[in-house]
Amino acid sequence: MGNKIFKPGMKSPFSGEALTIGPRGGNTGHEVTVDRGERFPPTQKSGEVYVKSRGAHNKAGHGK
Repeated sequence: MGNKIFKPGMKSPFSGEALTIGPRGGNTGHEVTVDRGERFPPTQKSGEVYVKSRGAHNKAGHGK
C-alpha cells in the first residue's frame, strides 16, 4: 500500500482502489475505485483522506 495521501477532489494519478483513512490515521474500512485522471469522490466524514490500496490489474493501473 502506498503512503501518499490523496484528498477528495484531487485527480487520481492511478487506476485502482483507494482506501479511506480517518483523521487520526485509522482505516475506515471504506474503499473506492478510481480511474487515472478521475477526481476522488467526497468522503463520508470530514477530515478523511485516501491512500492507494491496489492498482488495477491491467495496463491502466501501472502508472506512477
